[in-house]
Amino acid sequence: MTLKEMRDLVLEEMEHIPKHPKPHQSDLRMAYFTARMHSLGKKAKSERTPVDVLQECIDELRKTAPGAEFRFDTAFFGSKGKRPQK
Repeated sequence: MTLKEMRDLVLEEMEHIPKHPKPHQSDLRMAYFTARMHSLGKKAKSERTPVDVLQECIDELRKTAPGAEFRFDTAFFGSKGKRPQK
């Protein structure tokens, strides 16, 4: 996958993470973009799904903002950051 394809894929996935209310959503979007790009890169150590990356980002952000609520498309990511099993 080329860098442009990776970027387009990540930006498409980010459409499922709203920009507001700030600042927590901005932090989540920034963390997701960086982590997801790394997960798709040639040097990625393991394959991680968008759901895995989102959950890791939320877990990490909750360390610095324990009371924060993060919004995302539950139909795309699942209700707790995990996609429902089919």
